Amino acid sequence: MLLTDTFIKKIQTVTSTAGDKYTDGQGLYLHVKTAGKYWRMNYRFGGKQKTLALGVYPAVSLASARKLRDAARELLAQGKDPSVAKREGKRAELNSASATFEAVAEEWIKVVSKTRKETTQLKTKKLLGKNVSPHLGKIPITTISAKDVLEVLRKVEARGSIETAHRVKQIIGQVFRYAIAAGKVEHDVTSGLRGALSAIPKKHLAAITDPKQVGALLRSIYDYEGHPSTVAALKFAPLVFVRPGELRAAEWAEIDFSAAQWRIPGSKMKMKTDHIVPLSRQALEILRGIQPMSGGGKYIFPSLRSANAPLSDNTLNAALRGMGYSKEAHTAHGFRAMARTILDEVLGERVDLIEHQLAHAVKDPNGRAYNRTAHLPARIKMMQRWGDYLDRLRLS
Repeated sequence: MLLTDTFIKKIQTVTSTAGDKYTDGQGLYLHVKTAGKYWRMNYRFGGKQKTLALGVYPAVSLASARKLRDAARELLAQGKDPSVAKREGKRAELNSASATFEAVAEEWIKVVSKTRKETTQLKTKKLLGKNVSPHLGKIPITTISAKDVLEVLRKVEARGSIETAHRVKQIIGQVFRYAIAAGKVEHDVTSGLRGALSAIPKKHLAAITDPKQVGALLRSIYDYEGHPSTVAALKFAPLVFVRPGELRAAEWAEIDFSAAQWRIPGSKMKMKTDHIVPLSRQALEILRGIQPMSGGGKYIFPSLRSANAPLSDNTLNAALRGMGYSKEAHTAHGFRAMARTILDEVLGERVDLIEHQLAHAVKDPNGRAYNRTAHLPARIKMMQRWGDYLDRLRLS
């Protein structure tokens, strides 16, 4: 006799300590215990008697229990074990929950943290949190399409942040490539978005390159009454024309006074290769001048707030603003363009020496990158000529 909802609702007592069983046919039965009413299905697979749990009444109704039984019987007809299929289904649900884009991105960030700077990690998290997570974060990464990603990128573009859109696309691609390696997805959907974004507008960081104006800038720097660390860094910057981040992170341990060289490890360089900066007489004089203040610490140009940290990334630009140089007139990064332009167009220095000193990739005739000591004697002479020339501009 088949079960009915009315009959099941009336069952209030249990006559056996093991519980009472009420069959519904084709292996389905209701196992009534003191703790509740449980749907079960008996079946045979591989010559063995097995039992499949189908849920608890009334959360799983009689009709639902019958549908689950029929689905299990279909699996048996296909030669599949319903218990194994159920277990795999639960595992897939768990994997899906742990494989949202946000979860995979967090895994990737944790993995790459061993080889990336903390500042880079923070910027990456911020970009994802602002631009991606609100739209794709809770979606299983396996279901995200190229169209989904493009819609996110279009929102970033609509704000006028073209460069940010390209950066976000790059990060999403990195997350997908990690997911491929981790066996979570089959391919990187961002690979199909090549050329889909607007081109990044070319922009040139402001720089003073007219010799007369350079002289005025240098005089302003030498007259500037700021923190000694800031003043020294501003005086040092045009003489060595390294990137602002490399300048701020300069350490006393990297300075070889006897060889008059600043040896920057590749871990700090944009191109990830060691770099040698020959120090002119003027550069050495600035270092010796700041040494009594910061020589006992790690950084040559320590933060205004803590001797254990370098100058912040906005300090030099803020000082230039304070001197009356707007961001459209000159920036801390502009000292590089200043040197590149004047060394070439005014002083007639060899372009390859200038490029080496700017730490740009320079190839030999066979297409191989030069090592860090390439043309070092000639670069030493060029850097001294540059220091002397800046002195003449400042004092004229």
